[in-house]
Amino acid sequence: MQPLTRADILTADAYEREREPLRRRLMVLKERRRAPVGDECSVHFENRDTIRYQIHEMLRVERSWDRPGAVEAELEAYNPLIPAPGELSATVMFEYDAPEARKQRLSDLVGIDRHLRLAVGDTAPLLAEFDRMQISEGRVSAVQFVKWRLDAHRQALLKREGTVVRLIVDHPRYRAQSVLSEQTRKEIAADLEARG
Repeated sequence: MQPLTRADILTADAYEREREPLRRRLMVLKERRRAPVGDECSVHFENRDTIRYQIHEMLRVERSWDRPGAVEAELEAYNPLIPAPGELSATVMFEYDAPEARKQRLSDLVGIDRHLRLAVGDTAPLLAEFDRMQISEGRVSAVQFVKWRLDAHRQALLKREGTVVRLIVDHPRYRAQSVLSEQTRKEIAADLEARG
């Protein structure tokens, strides 16, 4: 997928006019691209549309559209999350209601970057590549950005109807697995070749 450019970003006024229908469409898209992994974790597969929406929302929340360099800074921060050909990109979220539980569980999850895998069909599970800026020795961030680079065989399997795709977390303090829905498999299979 092509990176987003300044031309892809609406003005503040244009975004406000288009926000509600765009938001409804994106919520449906995001739900098709979401996979819960146990009770505490969800994986949200990203594409150009989801990242464009996120940039618009960040500019809106921060009211920074007119600040010099703000749009460019958001593009620089978020463009790396758009999958390149042959890649899958995701935001991984660890979700806890209580602040105390959140703090403890995120400390417990140190090392999670060695324990999240994607299995496509009968291939060996592929370890996620984590953004190293979000990992520390004492605690992990509740939001992680990851990628999987799929070889040609895995790409072909992912595109095949009915292929079972699993997400696996095998951390000593958090173990869970999930099978992606067929709808999610189709969504992410399209990411492998998308040019727009």
